[in-house]
Parts: sequence; structure tokens; C-alpha cells
Amino acid sequence: MQPDDEKILRISKEIIIKFIELGRVSPGNFEENFKSVFWTLKRTVVDAQLPRLDTEEFGKTEPEET
Repeated sequence: MQPDDEKILRISKEIIIKFIELGRVSPGNFEENFKSVFWTLKRTVVDAQLPRLDTEEFGKTEPEET
């Protein structure tokens, strides 16, 4: 499990709780909705980190050949 996954799980739980309170999620569709919320948040976090990873990679200098 990635370090951010625990945070994403907590946020997903809070979102699903709000949906349950509003009557948009029920026991019958809980699994589908929870997975959807979790993976949407996960993709958002990963996509937000990609530009940072790309710039870190480009910031490295190539080793000089001798």
C-alpha cells in the first residue's frame, strides 16, 4: 500500500458518509460507489504528482562521458 493510500481511504470514507447522509448511497450500491470515489481520488493524487516527478527527472543532468 502506498503512503498516500491511507489518506485517500479516509477521504473516501468521509465522502461516502456524506453521500449516505444525503441518501445517494445505500448498502446495495455501497461497494460500487466506494470504489469509484477511491479510484477517482487516487487518480487525482497521482496526476497531481506526475508534473512534479517529470520536472525532477528533467532536472537531473546526464553523466558526462569520459
